[in-house]
Amino acid sequence: MVERTVLDGARVVLPTGVVENGRLTIEDTRIAADVPEEPPTWDLTGHWIVPGFVDMHVHGGGGASFSSGDPAEALTAVRAHRAHGTTTMVASTVTGDLDDLARQAAVLAELTQQGELAGVHFEGPFISPHRCGAHQPELLRDPDPADVRKLLDAAHGTARMMTLAPELPGGLDSVRMLADHGVIAAVGHTDSTYEATLDAIEAGATVATHLFNAMPSLLHRAPGPIAALLEDERVTVELINDGTHLHPSVLELAFARAGADRVAFITDAMGAAGMSDGMYALGPMRVEVKDAVARIADGPTAGSIAGSTLTLDTAFRRAVTVDRLPVEDAVRALSANPARLLGLDDRVGSLEEGKDADLVVLDAAFELVGVMRKGEWLVRPEVR
Repeated sequence: MVERTVLDGARVVLPTGVVENGRLTIEDTRIAADVPEEPPTWDLTGHWIVPGFVDMHVHGGGGASFSSGDPAEALTAVRAHRAHGTTTMVASTVTGDLDDLARQAAVLAELTQQGELAGVHFEGPFISPHRCGAHQPELLRDPDPADVRKLLDAAHGTARMMTLAPELPGGLDSVRMLADHGVIAAVGHTDSTYEATLDAIEAGATVATHLFNAMPSLLHRAPGPIAALLEDERVTVELINDGTHLHPSVLELAFARAGADRVAFITDAMGAAGMSDGMYALGPMRVEVKDAVARIADGPTAGSIAGSTLTLDTAFRRAVTVDRLPVEDAVRALSANPARLLGLDDRVGSLEEGKDADLVVLDAAFELVGVMRKGEWLVRPEVR
């Protein structure tokens, strides 16, 4: 027997726009064609239904880290973000010893093969010591293609993205190799010039890792990587919309120049996402969270912002209530665009017939009240 669920009465955000008093039919795990005679299962009048969020850059949450090498801890992070509407996520590592990263990748690869994750993102160690942010400087190294290949092999075909500084020795060759292997080459934690960044894009780089953060500022005679990444139609720019990493006017600038189809909101969240202030781990580093802002607690990078404590439901709400983005543009940035980049848009990222029944229900104030993943309620709306 087919299990059918009918959601009725909400504003439904489809690729074609917002449907008022919309209706969405789910059969088992997929979105199905509407069955007019089927009575509603859920009356969601006064609510919004949007696609499940897709986070392509997240390090942990719920007190847990993807860099721990512990599958149980990784699943804790997965469940924490799912409860906030992220139904698809790529697990991000943080700079470490190559052998340690390889072991972490093997664990995350297995979880990917089990369907818990959508792949692995290596952030470091192939990044600039001048823009290392929360990464340990002594563990950084140049992007030797042989070392890059070692990490790809450790991920057993589940590597989705690697962030590197293309100006470093071996950088462009590594970008080309990543592109040849179908892995996203992302420019980030870089001290690159405008011209060197253009070279990286020509070599195959297609993503800007948390644009504006951990790279040279945009200057009128030295535009640096920011201008190059914003102006090229082949590049999607990640933005951390938590009110700490970016001023609202800078976010507005990115949308105005890149357009809504080239922005992907990410969390860059570490283990404190969804948790209270306190001390947490980010890879081998200790992080202190105070007033929901995470900073390295000690060592040569003490005081540096260490990822975020953001969840994507908060990023969505901020986008439409503070940044005043159209809801459709926020949906592109949180769902459709990252799904397309990751090559998953045949299954997730939009509410269309045949795709996974991954969705988020929001109230009139854009507060999350429901999360469905593959037809199963993870957070059940308290409405009927």
